[in-house]
Amino acid sequence: MAANCDIRVKRIYEAPAPDDGQRVLVDRLWPRGVSKSAAALALWARDASPSNELRREFHHDPDRWKEFQARYFAELEGRPDSWRAIADLARLGPVTLLYAARDATHNNAIALRNYLLKRLMGRAPKKARRPVRRAAVRARRKTS
Repeated sequence: MAANCDIRVKRIYEAPAPDDGQRVLVDRLWPRGVSKSAAALALWARDASPSNELRREFHHDPDRWKEFQARYFAELEGRPDSWRAIADLARLGPVTLLYAARDATHNNAIALRNYLLKRLMGRAPKKARRPVRRAAVRARRKTS
């Protein structure tokens, strides 16, 4: 079932649609000009958004996208409680991650979707797993 998860991404300024499923806002700040009733949210997952420091450094610069994703994935690995509720919703049916940014291809909702899909398919994102492997290898070398 996890491999068939339907996680979509949509700008919060677009009207809710019946096929959105559970709508989850994944921005730290509430979007300007959107009422809570118009947002039609199942969840506001503030803690699943990138840290303020990372958000400011990235500033939606496409040249920093890979670095942003790697650092964001590392943040998410350290805060599993921030994204577990979204993953649980995705196991039950369609979920639409909502964001306010103007850039439709380089934003935290796209990155979070990538992270969640990898997690739900049973593997952690590569950037988040690599340091653990190195630590395990170092530990084995010390005991040998």
